[in-house]
Amino acid sequence: MSARLDRYGPWALVTGASDGIGQATTQRLAAQGFSLLLVARRAHRLEMLAAELRAAHGVAVRCLALDLGTEAGLATLRHESAAHDVGLLVAAAGFGTSGPFLAAPLDEELAMLDVNCRAVLALAHEFGNRFAARGRGGIVLFSSLVAFQGVPHAAGYAATKAFVQSLAEGIAPELRGRGVDVLAVAPGPVRSGFAARAGMRMGATESPATVADGLVAALGRRALVRPGMLSKALEFALTPLPRRGRVWMMGRVMSGMARHVA
Repeated sequence: MSARLDRYGPWALVTGASDGIGQATTQRLAAQGFSLLLVARRAHRLEMLAAELRAAHGVAVRCLALDLGTEAGLATLRHESAAHDVGLLVAAAGFGTSGPFLAAPLDEELAMLDVNCRAVLALAHEFGNRFAARGRGGIVLFSSLVAFQGVPHAAGYAATKAFVQSLAEGIAPELRGRGVDVLAVAPGPVRSGFAARAGMRMGATESPATVADGLVAALGRRALVRPGMLSKALEFALTPLPRRGRVWMMGRVMSGMARHVA
C-alpha cells in the first residue's frame, strides 16, 4: 500500500485510459494499490486493460465507455463515479489536430475544444469540489510543451493546452489549502495513438511509461512536471528565445510534422 493511496484514498479515476499515457498511468496506479475507474470511448480496450490490471495487481477495476466530449458522457460519469470514494483524478483524455488553421474542419476543432477544455474544466470543478469537501485529493491535468506559446500548424491544439496549463496554475493555489494537490503534466512528443489521429508524423519521442513515471513521482510534490529527458531538452532549447521566437521555432517544427496541406 503506497503513501499516495493513504493520502488520496482508495479509488483513482483515469480518463483516456485505453491508450497511451492514460493506459500507462493506470498500470502505475494499480501497482500502488489504487482501485481504478477507467474511462474511454472503446469498451473492448477498457475491458482488456481491466482484466490485465486485476490479474497483475489484484485491484478492483470498473470500466465506463463514455464520450467526454458530450454532456451525456459527462453526466453519466458524474453519476456513476458517485458510488466510489474517488480521491485522485487523472484527466488524460484528449486529442489533437494539425495543419493550416483555415483548412481545418471546424467540427473537428470544436470537438477537440469540447474534449480538451470543456470536459477538463467540468471534471476539475466536479472533483475539485468533492475532494475539497473530504479534505484531501489530487487532480492531474495534461498540459504540453506546446502550451507555452502559440504554434502555427497546430494552433487550435496548442490553444487547448494553454487553457489547461493556465487552469492548473490558477486552481492549484486555491485548492492547496483545502488539502487538494493539482499537478500539470507537460510532456513533449509521445509514442501513442495521438500522432495518427492528429495527422502528424513524429520524430524523437518519449514512451507513455516515461510520462507516467514522471507524473507519479511528481504527484503531491510539484505543481508542474516535464517528464522525460526529451521534454526537458526541448524546453531548455526554447527557454532563451523571446515568445515570438518560440512561436517561429515551434511553427517550423510543427510544419515538418504535419501531414495536412492547405
